[in-house]
Amino acid sequence: MLSHFHLHDILKLSPQFLLMGCSSTTHLLKSPTPPLAAPLAQLSWGLRGGDPFVGRVRFRPFMALRTSRGYSSSPQRLAPARPVIKEAPLYTEAPLNTGQISVKLSLLMKKLEKYGISGHEEATGQYDHLLCPLCEGGRSSEKSLSVHIAPDANSAMWLCYRGTCGWTGRVMSFADIKPTTSTLNQTAKEKKRVLTEEELDLQPLCDQIHGYFAERMISRETVARNAIRQRAYGDKVVIAFTYRRNGALVSCKYRTSEKKFWQEPDTEKIFYGLDDIKNATDIIIVSTLPMDSLNSVLEFRSYGTPQVEGEMDKLAMEEAGFRNCISVPDGAPATVSDKDLPPPEKDKKYQYLWNCEEYLEKASRIIIATDGDPPGQALAEELARRLGRERCWRVKWPKKNDAFFCKDANDVLMHLGRAALKDVIDSAELYPLRGLFGFKDYFREIDEYYHTVIGDELGRSTGWRCLDEFYNVVPGELTIVTGVPNSGKSEWIDALMCNLNENFGWKFALCSMENKVREHARKLLEKHLKKPFFSVRYGESMERITLEELERGKEWLSDTFFLIRCEDDCLPNISWVLNLARAAVLRHGVKGLVIDPYNELDHQRPSNMTETEYVSQMLTVVKRFAQHHSCHVWFVAHPRQLHSWAGGPPNLYDISGSAHFINKCDNGIVVHRNRDPDAGPMDRVQICVRKVRNKVAGQIGDAFLTYNRTTGEFKDSVISR
Repeated sequence: MLSHFHLHDILKLSPQFLLMGCSSTTHLLKSPTPPLAAPLAQLSWGLRGGDPFVGRVRFRPFMALRTSRGYSSSPQRLAPARPVIKEAPLYTEAPLNTGQISVKLSLLMKKLEKYGISGHEEATGQYDHLLCPLCEGGRSSEKSLSVHIAPDANSAMWLCYRGTCGWTGRVMSFADIKPTTSTLNQTAKEKKRVLTEEELDLQPLCDQIHGYFAERMISRETVARNAIRQRAYGDKVVIAFTYRRNGALVSCKYRTSEKKFWQEPDTEKIFYGLDDIKNATDIIIVSTLPMDSLNSVLEFRSYGTPQVEGEMDKLAMEEAGFRNCISVPDGAPATVSDKDLPPPEKDKKYQYLWNCEEYLEKASRIIIATDGDPPGQALAEELARRLGRERCWRVKWPKKNDAFFCKDANDVLMHLGRAALKDVIDSAELYPLRGLFGFKDYFREIDEYYHTVIGDELGRSTGWRCLDEFYNVVPGELTIVTGVPNSGKSEWIDALMCNLNENFGWKFALCSMENKVREHARKLLEKHLKKPFFSVRYGESMERITLEELERGKEWLSDTFFLIRCEDDCLPNISWVLNLARAAVLRHGVKGLVIDPYNELDHQRPSNMTETEYVSQMLTVVKRFAQHHSCHVWFVAHPRQLHSWAGGPPNLYDISGSAHFINKCDNGIVVHRNRDPDAGPMDRVQICVRKVRNKVAGQIGDAFLTYNRTTGEFKDSVISR
């Protein structure tokens, strides 16, 4: 007795039953039943070669003709490669006149409009490709909706071929016929088939197929344990991979000798080898390859969803001693989705994962061993997103020879052997988790630090020998500089920048809000050229900078310093400053940033936040900038009013605003100028290093410099401390 499945398959071979079905269901039911023996015989295909689908009458779904509103086509028959099924005569009614068809066609067009389907040519018997109103063609706006109006204008049918949509429906021209619509996902839920080996006519494997598995290094014992069967299609045989849950047959995937695949339609999606991970705490997941092309989809549509091989990797893992392995039933995506994860009930492409959730939730370690190509890596990321990266591991496929890497588990087994495949799994690494690392991830950086490869690991010299014992400039650190007003904080930082540029070629971004640009340029040029800018008052004792030196100095200023300034009346906030400093690092290779001073910034502190909390958050942002861009930051902060100041250097805890200035910084420096002639020379400047987090770069202590008021230079002092 012929099953409904076979009848459905044979009807699709009929020339009158095209892409969307026959032109009229009424006509189909009235057709005389053709003799079944001859068509079934002609469906057979030889084991030695040939195509399982040669022998059928094959049709191109449509011949595309470009129109202004989409694509219009008429079905065309392809010449068969072998004797074809003899066409059975169909019952035909008296032809309708043009007026009747026109009326029905008008009714159908109005009904299609109600469903948002527009743009179809007002003609019968054609197939149009239009934009699906349900999915709108996805991100590529693909015209994926195929619409067909029957030649007699009795009905219209449509189907969206996008896998994530699958909207299908049918309307009749008669007003009293209720229209029907559904999606492929709805249909799949409603029609989950219950399979048996008897229904599918599955048989034990023959020696020839056992030989095929032996070539792939898969033993008879492994084949038998995984219940792999064969199925005959005429005089040809295909391999049947059985998908089971608790021993019961759930689905079946087929493979031909030409490496073509398809799966039983209307069955539940589950992992292959699901029973092998029941109660397992460690699981290995392998994958299939991506689909080859749309042509294979069209060619195998009548046999269900087209698939590619992944089950062989699961069998290869078993040969290496790992039975706790499963394979995904579908192909890998081309890229990782940039969208948020959908809820499980809407995650159709990965429904097999949610169907097996109770098996996966017990696992504490999941090794993702997908293919090494980009689609395989994209699948690994999609699985990790759903399973939880914190319990996922990944493998690295070894080289099969000097030129190529192995791409999957079976490739390793065939070329390198069981021991190599076992080593791949035993050497699996933790799946990258954003923000969580091991020291192993930084071994190269540690080695470079040990060998001082970069050169600034111990810090850059300040240019003053007496200060280098206490303070050296390390890229990526934050130095807070304070001191009472007119003690020379900004002058000392300018001199330090000149030394770093002269000795190491450093460049700087300057956010100096207390200095006019021309005055700041004068100070920097005097220190660089070691001459006064003017020859009056402070500069009368020396020759001033010449015009030639001024031109050279201007070029130096332009190459070395980049100004961050607000050109309007608004005060800059810290985010604005750091964004421009980031641009200076990327554009000009800046190695240092000066923010002078803190109290000139626009502090947009929320009303519910204390100043201490605000300063803490602000300094955290500054430190992250410094570390990320390997840029040293000098932050100048004034002390609060010292009512009982006795003339000595202030403490870092005296900084106005918060104690976090000393708590958060890497280095804390107080610049103090002597104001008492009885206490020593008036040109002596005391550099008090009050905090050094990195002992490699210095230590707490005081250094003394001599300040040249004429040129603005600082030099090592000969006066003892």
